[in-house]
Amino acid sequence: MTVDHLTWLLLPGYRTDILTLSLHAIGRLTAPIMMFFIAEGFHCTKNIKKYILRLFLFAFIAHFAYAMLFAKSFIPFQHTVFDQTSVLWTFALGLVALAVTKSENAKLKPWHRQAIVWVCIIAAFCADWSSPAAVIILYIGINRGDFKKQMLWFMIWIAMYAIVYAIFLNPVYGALQMLTALAVPLLHGYNGQRGKLKWKGMKWFFYIYYPAHLFVLGAIRILILSR
Repeated sequence: MTVDHLTWLLLPGYRTDILTLSLHAIGRLTAPIMMFFIAEGFHCTKNIKKYILRLFLFAFIAHFAYAMLFAKSFIPFQHTVFDQTSVLWTFALGLVALAVTKSENAKLKPWHRQAIVWVCIIAAFCADWSSPAAVIILYIGINRGDFKKQMLWFMIWIAMYAIVYAIFLNPVYGALQMLTALAVPLLHGYNGQRGKLKWKGMKWFFYIYYPAHLFVLGAIRILILSR
């Protein structure tokens, strides 16, 4: 992730040289792993409401860091509807869609659930990785225990994202999104257990790291690169 963002900073634009594409290819590993573990976190968390609130809180913080790095307005939709905020917004909405779909609340009728899911998917359109990422979290979550089906739906939605990216942004970078498939063998190695590192601060480290590294790179863009 950091390599990918650093590459956008130092080698901006849709460059097609081998070095730039290779560095961005490394970055394609990040989103699938994050999507997978957002969905896995839904099944493991002790308090889904707090989990959702944390994601939205850090999505709000990360929005300003994301805007700093990529020279976007803090106020969305000033020039376009695409790529207006960070992927944490997409992840938070995907988590809400999954939580509503799997909710045991009898007051939620089927059409209520479907309406909320659609609102989440549409609302994710404007953010990094867009609506497909929210749908991927939903499908990974509802197919927990069936890795092949999880990855099949993952690749289907990534392919749709890649096609749209190729049409509206850049064909080479659209094809590059398919390299997210490189994360599948890594995810296959997940055994459903916590890692051996027992440091309690690990969770907060990852929450904080995402907006923090964006702020640092954004400051470099503004103060050092002057662009």
